[in-house]
Amino acid sequence: MHGEVEREPAIEGRIVPRPLDLAAVEEVLSDEAAELLQQARSDNTHRAYTGDWARFSDWCAANGASPLPATTATVLNYIAYLTTLGRAPATVDRAVSAILSIHTDTGAERPNTRPIREALRAYRKLRAKAGFRPRRSLPITIEILRAMIEAQPEDTPAGQRNRAILTVGYAAMTRRIELHNLNIGDLTFLREGLEIFIAMSKTDRDARGVSVPLPYGSHPGTCPVRVESAWLEVLAEHGITSGPVFRAIDKNGRIAGAIGDDGMPVRRAGRGDGIRMTPEAINLVVKEAARAAELPHADRYSAHGLRAGGATDAADAGATMSGICQHGRWSEKSPVVMQYIRHRDKWKNNPMLRVGL
Repeated sequence: MHGEVEREPAIEGRIVPRPLDLAAVEEVLSDEAAELLQQARSDNTHRAYTGDWARFSDWCAANGASPLPATTATVLNYIAYLTTLGRAPATVDRAVSAILSIHTDTGAERPNTRPIREALRAYRKLRAKAGFRPRRSLPITIEILRAMIEAQPEDTPAGQRNRAILTVGYAAMTRRIELHNLNIGDLTFLREGLEIFIAMSKTDRDARGVSVPLPYGSHPGTCPVRVESAWLEVLAEHGITSGPVFRAIDKNGRIAGAIGDDGMPVRRAGRGDGIRMTPEAINLVVKEAARAAELPHADRYSAHGLRAGGATDAADAGATMSGICQHGRWSEKSPVVMQYIRHRDKWKNNPMLRVGL
């Protein structure tokens, strides 16, 4: 089953998903129920699943197959189609997750997942044999963080903002969506340091929120309390005392939300509300900071490296795994933190260090 369908955008490109079509299950779900299901997932997951489902539906239409309910053979054939496009295993896995999730949400009979998972494992092995390797973001450890900070201009609003993104992202071990969601009212300055309220995170499925304490640092340039305070002072100078912490700034240095010469708030064109930085824009700040610092392998740094670097350095300094998990809002059963610890241990405790090579 290999009908001609329009090729989807490259995996590295920007995908603009279409709204999820729940028309096929109108008799099962009310509009309110469908909205609740969509709100149950994060915006990023929702956007990705929406795009994945749209592409699967298009492929099914071109090949005379039913997307809902889909047979096991249909899903396997779609996986084979994606492999011919050279999609990364993680992308194929996410597409399958989207398909299965829609079936679960709508009460449709799910395909047999066992052969599907076997096909995914086989594809990973074939890619590995062909020489493909997963491209992981490098951790931004404290030495790298300082280099990035020093590469930021001190006398511009963008420079001040970027310093705050880098230091808070590292010290609070944030996900970029958490920086995106951060509001001025979520920050509380105390004698001991800065307390950040994360209203919602990946592991906080019920959105109860959690406060993350950030103590004063010993170096002013990387102290999250001082750097964040300096950025809030810049915002206050432009009449901004509430709303998003991290805002778009245009090429003329005008901060989104500040009152412009025309008496109207400055807004940036593009995705989002024109004021709050998008997660993609936050990621771009980190990537540009790595290039500005002329770091080796600068293209392998991203916003995720702030989270990974904070956890790696904390483990190296003797922090417990449970403490790191609590501070970084990981589940204590998550294997991710152990990966960060192992990254440092493979060099610090390498068995070949003391053999006399």
